Amino acid sequence: MYRAIAWKVHQAQLEPHDLVQMESLLSRTSLQLIADHNSFSIRIDDQPVLQEELRTPVISQLASLIAVLPVVREWLLPAQQEIGAEGGVVAEGRDMGTRVFPDADIKFFLEADLDVRASRRQQELVGKGQTVPLDRVRDEMVRRDNRDRHRALAPLRPAPQAIMIETSHRSVDDVVNHMMGMIADRL
Repeated sequence: MYRAIAWKVHQAQLEPHDLVQMESLLSRTSLQLIADHNSFSIRIDDQPVLQEELRTPVISQLASLIAVLPVVREWLLPAQQEIGAEGGVVAEGRDMGTRVFPDADIKFFLEADLDVRASRRQQELVGKGQTVPLDRVRDEMVRRDNRDRHRALAPLRPAPQAIMIETSHRSVDDVVNHMMGMIADRL
């Protein structure tokens, strides 16, 4: 959802730290998440936004910049919580377990070595036809992590009851199977 707002800010060519413009933008913005079987789509102001558009390096960095703004976080929080109100939601994000869904039944916090994360992200971008040098991906990741860990409102940190999973040397399937086993054991 932060990426969707970042996409709109980028489209409008706004300076994200201009709070007057941000408040104005949000006041005339509608955001919809539409669930469809095992996936979802996002619409901003009734316009579909492709996942590929939300996963570019520019939008990733912009999302991190706007995520520190209380006006954006407060605007999105009710929409996020509404999605999870009936349960049955799997959500990922840097403050899902601490702020958005503090009463979630099960919380995981995935960790991986920075170089592994950067390599994975670069491979993801290459798979989408984007060529970004590994050192640039790594540097952007360091900046974003630092900004997110040190922001005043809802900083990146594991929830006290989160199950920590180190993923550096595990496949996606292995991590998911491990999580599913833990979920089956606890619910």
